[in-house]
Amino acid sequence: MRAILLAGGLSLVLTLIGTRIAIRVLSERGFGQLIREDGPTSHQTKRGTPTMGGLVIVLASVLSYFIAKLLTGSEPSASALLLLFLYVGLGTVGFLDDFIKIYKQRNLGLRSKAKFIGQTVIAVVFGAACLWPALADDRGQTPGSAAISFIRDSQTLVLPAILAVVFIVILIAGASNAVNLTDGLDGLAAGSATMVFGAYTVMNIWQNNQFCGVSNPGPACYEVRDPYDLAVVAAAITGACFGFLWWNASPAQIFMGDTGSLALGGALAGMAVLTRTEFLLALLGGLFVLQTVSVILQVGFFKLTKGRRLFRMAPLHHHFELLGWEEITVVVRFWIMAGLFVAAGLGVFYAEWVAGA
Repeated sequence: MRAILLAGGLSLVLTLIGTRIAIRVLSERGFGQLIREDGPTSHQTKRGTPTMGGLVIVLASVLSYFIAKLLTGSEPSASALLLLFLYVGLGTVGFLDDFIKIYKQRNLGLRSKAKFIGQTVIAVVFGAACLWPALADDRGQTPGSAAISFIRDSQTLVLPAILAVVFIVILIAGASNAVNLTDGLDGLAAGSATMVFGAYTVMNIWQNNQFCGVSNPGPACYEVRDPYDLAVVAAAITGACFGFLWWNASPAQIFMGDTGSLALGGALAGMAVLTRTEFLLALLGGLFVLQTVSVILQVGFFKLTKGRRLFRMAPLHHHFELLGWEEITVVVRFWIMAGLFVAAGLGVFYAEWVAGA
C-alpha cells in the first residue's frame, strides 16, 4: 500500500508544481491553443491558452511510479512497464500532433494517416507483448489474455492470438480517441479521467487482495498477473490528473492537448486489457462512450439525411453549449454523469464478486 500512496501523492504534488512551471514556459514560447472556427463563439477567447499540458501529466505520473518503486525497494512488473509503454507511446504521438499544430499555426497537426500509423504500431506492439509467453509469471499468467472479458477471463469467448491483438488495437484506438473527443471543455476530460483511474486503483487493490493463489483459491479470485503494480500506476495517473485539474478547471490556464488525451485514453484501454475488464471499461468510461456515440450519430445522420443535423454540434458537450448552457454548467453536469457511470461500474464489479464468492 505504501507504493500506491507514494505514487499518487507524489504525482499530485509534481503535477501541481510542474503545471505552473509549464504554463509560464509554454506562454513565453507562444505555444498556445488554436480554436476551430466552426466551434462555439465563446471558445474564441481561449485562443492562445498554453497547450501540451499533457506532457506534465505523463512525466509526473511515470516519474512518480518509478520513485515509488525505488523507495519501496520493489521491482517494476511486466504489466506496469507495458502499460507505461502504451501511455508514453500514445502521448508521444499526441505531442507530435500538438507541436505541428503550434509550429505551423494550423488546426491540422499530424496527417490522419501518420497519426493512425503511429497509434496502430504502438497498440500492436502492446497487444502482442501482452500475449507473449516469455512475459508469463511462474504460474503461466501473461500480462494480457486472448479471452474477451467483462470482469474476469471468459471461458467461452477466447480468440486466436492474432484476432486478440486486433481486438486490443481497436479498443486502444477507441478509448484514446474517445478521451480526445471529450477534451473540449475546461476540466472535462481531466476530471472524468480522474474518476475512472481512481476506480481502477480501487479495483486493482481489490484484485490483489483476492488474487488467485495457494492462500486464496476459489471461483471468485482474480487471474491477473500484476494487480498491485497496476494499482500503483493507476494511482500515479489519478494523482497527475487531479493535480492538473487545479490549473485546467474553468477558466483553464492550460490545456492537456492531444499529448494528454491520447495518453490517458490509451492508458484506460491498457488498464482494461491488463485487468481483464475490457467490456467493463464501457461502463466505467460511459461518459467517453456517450461522447463518441454522439459524433458517430451526428455524422451518420448528416449523411443519411443529406445535410441535416441530429445535434446542434458534436461532440455532445458542444450541443448543450449551443443550447445556451454555461460551460461550467455543462462540465459539472457531465462530471456528475461520469461519476454515476464509475459508481455503476464499481457496483457491478463488486456484485459479480459477491455472486461468485
